[in-house]
Amino acid sequence: MTFKIITDSTADLDENWAQTQDIDILGLTITLNDKTYPTAGPDRISSEELLQAMKDGGKPTTSQVNVGQFEASFRKYAQAERPVLYLAFSSVLSGTYQSSQIARDLVLEDYPEAIIEIIDTRAAAGGEGYLSILAAQLRDQGASLDEVKAKVLDILPRLRTHFLVDDLYHLMRGGRLSKSSALIGSLVNIKPLLWLDTEGKLVPLAKLRGRKKGIKEMLTRAMTNVEASTAIVAYSNDEASAQDLKEKLLDSPVISEVLIMPLGPIISAHVGPNTLAVFTIGHDPR
Repeated sequence: MTFKIITDSTADLDENWAQTQDIDILGLTITLNDKTYPTAGPDRISSEELLQAMKDGGKPTTSQVNVGQFEASFRKYAQAERPVLYLAFSSVLSGTYQSSQIARDLVLEDYPEAIIEIIDTRAAAGGEGYLSILAAQLRDQGASLDEVKAKVLDILPRLRTHFLVDDLYHLMRGGRLSKSSALIGSLVNIKPLLWLDTEGKLVPLAKLRGRKKGIKEMLTRAMTNVEASTAIVAYSNDEASAQDLKEKLLDSPVISEVLIMPLGPIISAHVGPNTLAVFTIGHDPR
C-alpha cells in the first residue's frame, strides 16, 4: 500500500481532483460576521461568497488547522499502518505547521512505528498546490515516500511565488504585513507586487503605477531563469485576467503548460479581490 498525501485548504486544490488523486485536504476556518465556516468539505464557504461579503464590508478572520484535526487524521493512518506525507502551509504565515508537529508527537506516543513526515512548504496557494500536485505525480510513478520528500525539498527553495494585489489593506488587517509596508499600496492606482521570500514570508517587491505595468513586471520576475516548463496562475474573481496571463506565459519558449487555479477563501481573505499570482520553479533558490 502506497503512502498517503495530506495537505491543507490553503493549497487551493480542487477537492474532486484531490479525491481522485488520494490526497486529503484539511481545512482551515474562516469567521465572518460572527459565524465560522469550514474551507474544506461539502459545507465549505466559497471564495465568491467570501469576496462578496468583503465587498459588503465584512472583515473575515482565519484560523489554523488545529491539533485535534491533525491528530484524528494522523491517528487514522497510523492505525491502518499507512505512511503519511503532509505538505504544510508556510509556517511563518500560519500556526498550522506547528499544530501538525504537536499532533504527530501525540500519535507517535501510541504508534511509535508510524511514519508521519511533515514538510513546511514555505509556500501558499498555487505554490503549495504545485508541490502537492508534483508529490502525487511522483508517487503515481512509483516513487517512495522518502524519494518524494527529497524531491519536494529540492524544489521547494526554487519555487517562486509572485502576487499582484489591488491594495495591501487586507494583508495589513490580517497581520501578514505591517502598517508601514502597507502604505505603499495606499496611493491611487499603485499596484503592489509581493513575493514569498526564502523563509516563506510575504514581502513587498515593487509598487507599479497601474495594473498593466504590474502584470508586466510580475511576468518578468516570474519568468527570470525558469527551469520547470509548468507554471500556475491563480486569481481572485478575475478569471479573464488569469486567462490572459496564461496566454502570455505560453508565449515563452520555456513554458509549455499553465494551470489556472482560483484562490481559495483563506488566501482570498488576506489578499482581497482582483488579485493575480504566478508560481514558477527556477534554477536557483529564491
